[in-house]
Amino acid sequence: MVTTPPRSISPAPKVSKVEGIKERSHALREPVATEILQDTTHFSEDGIQILKFHGSYQQDNRDNRVKGQEKDYQFMLRTRSPGGFIPSQLYLTLDRLSEQYGNHTLRVTTRQAFQIHGILKRNLKTVLAEMIRNMGSTLGACGDINRNVMAPPATYKNKPAYVYAKEYADWIADLLAPHTGAYYEIWLDGEKAITAEPHPDVIAARQRTREGVTIPNNEEPLYGTYFMPRKFKIAITVPGDNSVDLFSQDVSLVVILNDRDELEGFNVYAGGGLGRTHNKEETIVRAADPIGYVDKDDIYDLMQAILATQRDHGDRANRRHARMKYLLHDWGVDKFRETVEGYFGKPIQPFRPLPEFKYEDYLGWHDQGDGKLFLGISIENGRVKDEGSFQLKTALREIEEKFALPIRLTPNHNVILSEIDPANKDEIQGILDRCGVKKETEIDPLVRYSMACPALPTCGLAVTESERIMPSILDRIRALLNKVGLPQESLVTRMTGCPNGCARPYLAELGFVGQSPNAYQIWLGAEPNQTRLSAPYLDNMAIDDLEVTLEPLFIYFKQSRLPEESFGDFCHRVGFEALRQFAATYDPTVLEEKIAPTSKPRHRISVRPELYQRLKDMATEQGKPMTELVNAAIEAYLNGLL
Repeated sequence: MVTTPPRSISPAPKVSKVEGIKERSHALREPVATEILQDTTHFSEDGIQILKFHGSYQQDNRDNRVKGQEKDYQFMLRTRSPGGFIPSQLYLTLDRLSEQYGNHTLRVTTRQAFQIHGILKRNLKTVLAEMIRNMGSTLGACGDINRNVMAPPATYKNKPAYVYAKEYADWIADLLAPHTGAYYEIWLDGEKAITAEPHPDVIAARQRTREGVTIPNNEEPLYGTYFMPRKFKIAITVPGDNSVDLFSQDVSLVVILNDRDELEGFNVYAGGGLGRTHNKEETIVRAADPIGYVDKDDIYDLMQAILATQRDHGDRANRRHARMKYLLHDWGVDKFRETVEGYFGKPIQPFRPLPEFKYEDYLGWHDQGDGKLFLGISIENGRVKDEGSFQLKTALREIEEKFALPIRLTPNHNVILSEIDPANKDEIQGILDRCGVKKETEIDPLVRYSMACPALPTCGLAVTESERIMPSILDRIRALLNKVGLPQESLVTRMTGCPNGCARPYLAELGFVGQSPNAYQIWLGAEPNQTRLSAPYLDNMAIDDLEVTLEPLFIYFKQSRLPEESFGDFCHRVGFEALRQFAATYDPTVLEEKIAPTSKPRHRISVRPELYQRLKDMATEQGKPMTELVNAAIEAYLNGLL
């Protein structure tokens, strides 16, 4: 029997101060509407909280702090782009705005959005209005609301599941978008931007009044006056594709097709979340649980029911305990499912069987299945910039100005260019080559499968570096792997400047979580396809101690791994007690003796991965040992110097 839950009108008597700010905001209008008109460099604390709902964070550049002077206030804007879709017109607008008003870069996020950093308060309305008028939006990109809905970025046209995933990412984003008119009132002076009309089924679902789910006589019939207790994250994917890190989401949907490749419905996961706080053991990271299956005709009602469950039962007193993962953790899956069914009005069906999930990044050239191509471009740490001979920002601008290609941002902060005519492939690749943008085969896998959050100097939560230090960290890890005799080894490495987990380090084989200045908590043991969480191995590792910390682990891994076993699986299998015991008794002089010169010296010279691959290919083509080719090339070069 399904029981309709009582309607929730107001939060519990004891609430956090943010609940009061939302209550006083007049549906997200104040104090932003007043303060945006004031000749100041920053917003009040209340304004900062409400501004998040509009897609912006107030920050200050800590590199520019001077004692006794006002902080260098600036703003970050984040797009709302379901499935990572960025029209060419919007991309060129973002590129221009970042040059004119920002810090000359764009940042791809791990939720398939773009961020512009460095905007001054006096320019905020101008930048936002330009984005909105050029097919963009930031509404709901931040704040206590449904965030950007994720989906696999691959633009296959001959794989219906991928098409459905993208469509429903758009439609569910529309379904759960706020109703308030505050956004257009503030940023466009009440002018309603021209946007595509939501799907008729979405319109019907938004207009339905459902007992316990919708709140009558409220400008926000689904969210109510107080919106959500905290942010709410959704992803949609296809069976076997874990490009979206589905186990980290509040809700993940998996497309289920019938034998005729028609959509039947969705498997539902719920309760994932990675944000936590150091030294607050009650804060947890959690992988989403399978909840059940729902037919396609019921998906909108179910999503509203899940949102209403979290809206009414999420913790509004303690924001550290406010995400939906805590309902699953405290209640258990069965109680959560039963509560959702009360709002849904019917039982949730049993979960359908699924294949194993695999991590995908879709780099390189691919056939779309309709005669056109898509191209995945790796963007280290998501930063689109020009720097020396590396001219990625210039390359993307040139490509978009000439070919106007739709863009999909990926969940691992890369970019996909789609709808490419094969006749233009060589010209596009030529632009990238000329601008120093590496092909996927030229990228060290350590870099390819890494992620880092922006952290310092602009993120107010960061306690140490992440994006700026990550390249040097990966160089040191690669050098260490070479040293211990694992030159071809790679592992999923992620880094954040604080424990909130924006780059999802708790799903990495090796996770660095900022804990104090220049020190990190080390997490180990996740599965390479991000289907199992890692666990904390070491607190406050000084970054200068990276080699001392990781060398014994890599040696143990090399000595005791199973065939084809990954580093994450190895750490999980042997357990942390064994890892710590081996590290405690490890004698580094043994390795030094092994690599020291003997009576027959073995000289060690490293080459870049792309040169090594070219050398290997040439040796195979000529049927000669690689050493013979290397010796001949070096000898010819040295002779040429004489």
